Amino acid sequence: MNDASGCARLSSEGPYSIFSFGGHSIRFRTPRTLRRYLSIKEWDNGYLVVDAEYRGIDAPVEEYIDLVPILTNLYFDADRFLAPIKKVVVSYE
Repeated sequence: MNDASGCARLSSEGPYSIFSFGGHSIRFRTPRTLRRYLSIKEWDNGYLVVDAEYRGIDAPVEEYIDLVPILTNLYFDADRFLAPIKKVVVSYE
């Protein structure tokens, strides 16, 4: 599944999370102890519920990411950007 089919990607690198869709890669700060995202539990038009792995914590941690304020701060039209996204996957390609 790719951008054309409405699939966005979430990953992390160092202290940043990366949300990619439509030729855009949006980076935002995350705790330095984040190792990686494990799975997407829910996608609701800009709001994500994910499982993440952190250094020093044995079990996966449920995290919540609200992309709307991030997109708005970057001067994106959040509604327009998010509308074609049907699914989000964890991808470390």
